[in-house]
Amino acid sequence: MDFQLSEDQRALRAGIRGLLAGRFDRDRMRAAHERGGGVDRALWRELGAAGFFALRLPEAAGGVGLGLPESALLFEEIGRALLPGPLAATQLAAGAVKGAAEGEAVVALAETGRPVGHLEGADALLVLDGGSARVVAGRALRRLVGEARPVRSLDPGTPLWRVPPDLSGYEGEALPDGARLRCEGALLAAAEQLGSATRSLEAAVQHAGEREQFGAPIGAFQAVKHLCAGMLVRAEPARSAVYAAAVTGDPVEAAGAKLLADEAAVDNARDCLQVHGGMGFTWEADVHLRLKRAWLRSGQWLTAADAEEVLAADLG
Repeated sequence: MDFQLSEDQRALRAGIRGLLAGRFDRDRMRAAHERGGGVDRALWRELGAAGFFALRLPEAAGGVGLGLPESALLFEEIGRALLPGPLAATQLAAGAVKGAAEGEAVVALAETGRPVGHLEGADALLVLDGGSARVVAGRALRRLVGEARPVRSLDPGTPLWRVPPDLSGYEGEALPDGARLRCEGALLAAAEQLGSATRSLEAAVQHAGEREQFGAPIGAFQAVKHLCAGMLVRAEPARSAVYAAAVTGDPVEAAGAKLLADEAAVDNARDCLQVHGGMGFTWEADVHLRLKRAWLRSGQWLTAADAEEVLAADLG
């Protein structure tokens, strides 16, 4: 069986990377983080016009008609670029929320018992509660926003809000197959983590080749070589797991992919920070932003504990 990317998939990935490089370069990324995150509505509409949110909707419904593997490639590039916002929730709810497919509506993710990111600017909420899912909008959403309280976010690109621990009182449109939505959301989050892990590896290798100590690039030193090698060893199994789960859509494989990708994103960012040394701890370096986003994302859609339960249940 051939799992190499097709020509169309490679073109899709190159197009996404080029679009993000042109519309969300480093300066714009830093500006988004320095203003405290939030959704840039103009950029959101541009993403909608490019088909980001309608990627998996059928062509008859105005979508692009692609599948989960293509979504995984898209979200891998999103992870590389540190693009903020509830992109996965908006794509997954695009067929149920008016304007979401076109980038005119922002759909935030709400999981029972957890803070909600980007709540203040959301037009709708995708609420996951166990194996069920629903969309909360309109009056129920406004009531929830009124009862929510902002909390300090570890990730400067993701403002967080504390909501009531029980969301059952906020009615909304029920969506079919909530378990599938959680599985696919976990996989898309894993793809973002993969992109972040890969970018951390690239940044570490580049810095190791440019930074000199004692008359030689620091990449010539064994300790730095080991750090970079370890980053590659984490990233590539995560890539295989994410791509395989995107092909099969299997919940168990998605859980394994999320575990591996979370570990790769967090640990690669930590090791990248070590390769950068003292400057890696400064606000001006980007590595701490990837580390904070990776920490936050590891607690969304499917935590490590939940993923381990899925894998353990499959073994039983």
